[in-house]
Amino acid sequence: MATDLTAPAPSRLDVAPIQRRTVRLLLLTQIIGGIGVTIGISVGALLAARVAGTALAGLAQSAGVVGAALLAVPVTRIMAARGRRPGLVTAYLVGSVGGVLVVVATVVQSVPLLFLGMLLFGGGTAANLQARYTAVDLAEPARRGRQLSLVVWATTIGAVAAPNFAALADATTRGWGLPALAGPFAFSAAAFVLAAAVLAALLRPDPLLTARRLAAAETPADPVPAPGGTARRRAGMVAAWRTVRERPAARLGIAAVAMGHLVMVAVMSMTPVRLGESHSDADVLRVVGIVLSLHIAGMYALSPLVGWLTDRLGRRPVILGGVALLLAACAVAGTAGHHTPLLSVGLALLGLGWSGTMVAGSTLLSESVPTADRPGVQGLSDLVMGLAGAGAAAASGFVMRGPGYPTLTLLAAIAVVPLVALALRPAPVAVPVELGHPADEVPGEEE
Repeated sequence: MATDLTAPAPSRLDVAPIQRRTVRLLLLTQIIGGIGVTIGISVGALLAARVAGTALAGLAQSAGVVGAALLAVPVTRIMAARGRRPGLVTAYLVGSVGGVLVVVATVVQSVPLLFLGMLLFGGGTAANLQARYTAVDLAEPARRGRQLSLVVWATTIGAVAAPNFAALADATTRGWGLPALAGPFAFSAAAFVLAAAVLAALLRPDPLLTARRLAAAETPADPVPAPGGTARRRAGMVAAWRTVRERPAARLGIAAVAMGHLVMVAVMSMTPVRLGESHSDADVLRVVGIVLSLHIAGMYALSPLVGWLTDRLGRRPVILGGVALLLAACAVAGTAGHHTPLLSVGLALLGLGWSGTMVAGSTLLSESVPTADRPGVQGLSDLVMGLAGAGAAAASGFVMRGPGYPTLTLLAAIAVVPLVALALRPAPVAVPVELGHPADEVPGEEE
């Protein structure tokens, strides 16, 4: 029986059913993984504040972001050498180990163990983020934005409900003898294991390896990299940076993803703490669940529309639209005071702005580099995005303790200004010929 690495190159007609199966499977695992990630995020700051103190709550949240960023490097190396399936499975399993360690840290009140657990918990986030790139490996150029956005959207189903499940998980596990807020992470660990099992069993044939075989068949001068050879070398961060540096479109794609994520994390991570200032312990989990559900709905629920606009209008206009929404979100949230409904509106706008920069930026990045270079460049993107978010999460705790939440939103708004300048820069966006399709078939990017 042929394996993913040795199977003959598929024809263009063979790719369509493979792509449909891949996207359907990713929709399922994004729902499962989204539940796992979001349950942890919804209580992470509150749990860290109780175990480590308010000043370190932001650092604990940033540990999860740093973990996702750092894990992007080995995960994309695995993908470059062996395909998407082993990389995604590894990331989810690491995330499940992190969830278990957070539970143990809460039981024994260990700050170092809490930080280690949060670091590894980022594996679930790393898997969810890399799944969006898996969706475009075999996608038609004119549908890349929509295919990517469908996978982003799938997270909505699990993620919107997950913060509200946190209270149920907490109440259930307290009956088992676990401390307050530890239970949601136990549920997260179980969700990650389930997502890993589904991918290990069903993500066949591997979409990235299939795309490489197809590219090699259509362009013989670009052979399929041998496992551990050229693919591994191209997955290195230095080589990935060189690839990005040579392509203005790829630079804009990474900047959009990273800066949109920075602003979102900075404001979102401290919003539960802000809500905790005006709500009792009995009510805060319920209120946080509602507000974060609206925020996550903004991030994911309209992503198919964002993807359609990305394909229809072009990548740059949608990136700029996302920036405008991020600025509006900072203005609304920063002036909301302790008015929870207005703060909810700000968080919903924040999520929608993130969706614009994430979907359009990720699509632009993926189509701007050759197939063989994609894993490394995509890993670099997630690394930069994660480090930007980690820095924002870490700084947000100190800003929250000092000047406060309004100042935090002002600083977040200022941080997005350089992205506006880059997106408006009159530079050509050249999309390489990929899988037999000329660059001018991608709408909205001719200048």
